[in-house]
Amino acid sequence: MSKRDELIAKYAADIKDKIGETPDMDLLTKVTIGCGPSIYNSDSSTVSGSDEKELNTVKQNFLIKKLGLSDGPKLDEAITAVIEKYGKSNRNKYRAVVYYLLAKHFGKESVYNK
Repeated sequence: MSKRDELIAKYAADIKDKIGETPDMDLLTKVTIGCGPSIYNSDSSTVSGSDEKELNTVKQNFLIKKLGLSDGPKLDEAITAVIEKYGKSNRNKYRAVVYYLLAKHFGKESVYNK
């Protein structure tokens, strides 16, 4: 099993255990691949739910650039909802899982079907 496959399995377990949903493995795999090398770095592989700068990066680089959404309060509300769903007290919020949840929240799974 490759390192990436191990991480995808870990992310799937997080979605099941911490969020209580059965992950769409195809989408989760594509989102993880889309994160690139950041998933292998302990700092960039997670998202700090309390760091405004970090959350702005998620909004700018993922929601606006990757998913093609327009900036507005709905994006901030969605990020807050996803962070709360994942568990504010949970220290390890994996970037791939946050991106996966945001893609599902906005119904933008099709972005990964190219």
